[in-house]
Amino acid sequence: MANKKNGTIYTGVTGNLQRRIWEHKNGKINGFTDKYAVHKLVYFEIFDTIVSAIEREKQIKAGSRKKKLLLIEKENPEWRDLYDEI
Repeated sequence: MANKKNGTIYTGVTGNLQRRIWEHKNGKINGFTDKYAVHKLVYFEIFDTIVSAIEREKQIKAGSRKKKLLLIEKENPEWRDLYDEI
């Protein structure tokens, strides 16, 4: 998630992406995303198991900001909000 192109980035994991993004967009989640208005879904991956999803989340979080930006830019160069597409 991001607040704008090349802005603040947040990486997380959930078992229900659509619900979780709705919660972020509607101020139901207090904390980092609320504080920095990180409400745009700009990139996501789907996994068969929560274990696989958590493993991937850790990989992404361990990477540099540059790697995260490249990941987003490769799939979503305009940084469109993908929420309506899920």
